[in-house]
Amino acid sequence: MYDSFTSQLAGLDLAGFSVTPAPFDQTDFPCEAAVEQTLGAVWSDLFALLADTALAADAEDLAWGFVNLFHRAASRKSGQLDRASDEIRALLASADGSEIHSSNLEEQTLRAQSAEASMQAFEQMREVAALLYRDETGSSWKPVSGSRASHSKNLTSAVIDARDFLRARAERRQAAHSPEGTPVVFAGGRMRFDSDADARTYADNIWATLDKVRDAVPDLYLVHGGDGKGADRLAASWAERHDVQQLTFTLDRRLGARAGFKRNEQMLSLAPRYVVAFPGNGVTERLVIEARKQRITLVDRRGPLGSYPAASRSQ
Repeated sequence: MYDSFTSQLAGLDLAGFSVTPAPFDQTDFPCEAAVEQTLGAVWSDLFALLADTALAADAEDLAWGFVNLFHRAASRKSGQLDRASDEIRALLASADGSEIHSSNLEEQTLRAQSAEASMQAFEQMREVAALLYRDETGSSWKPVSGSRASHSKNLTSAVIDARDFLRARAERRQAAHSPEGTPVVFAGGRMRFDSDADARTYADNIWATLDKVRDAVPDLYLVHGGDGKGADRLAASWAERHDVQQLTFTLDRRLGARAGFKRNEQMLSLAPRYVVAFPGNGVTERLVIEARKQRITLVDRRGPLGSYPAASRSQ
């Protein structure tokens, strides 16, 4: 078997063939218009294919995976960027002034810049796909774990100093994960409804309430639990459609029964301008109690279908 394989290789014409690393000095990326047009066409054709078939029920899962394709690609590039940044730090720490060292440093800086540019390009594709997902499902797309932070889309081919690159990299990473503005906490649970009309009324009440809150706090960013179902999902969809930043505090399952109450503490530690409360469980009730103790203005919508509770109609 081995002799046969080697003899086949020997018979191949490999003249001019070489194996080289993937290029890292390319600066051409798909333009935004091309990304939107191409992904829109793929999306339209794919889900038209599923319509009125036995696979229609799986369309939302497939749609989520479509967005996640670009999210994972961006994450891989982010990992490459981190590794290149670590190498830059090591080279800076061992600087000896030699030409070889300077050449290695320049190459690693170029690799890092290339990885960052590629990451931003994939993030752009992810955001376009996420908008298609939102329009298709009515919900904001989010990854299974981690954040969906977007870094600057302004790409540059300028060669910059390695120290400046690391400093800018750290600042951009922090900015991508730090919402700006005034925090507003939103809380509510999963509900069951007697009819589609009741479900629609509940959703409309959430969106109308958040519209009024944004009128009062134009620079708000929305703080919530990130639940993929129920009130959090409706609030996230509202934020997505209005380009409002979101900060999600998911449950730390290691805390067991305390997880929800710990999350309340974390959200209230932001000193929010408002706490918006819709019907929920005991954790939501505790959030309301603590907000009142801290004299945080409460927007109470824990009545039927997200209306004012009977005892709070004066709020």
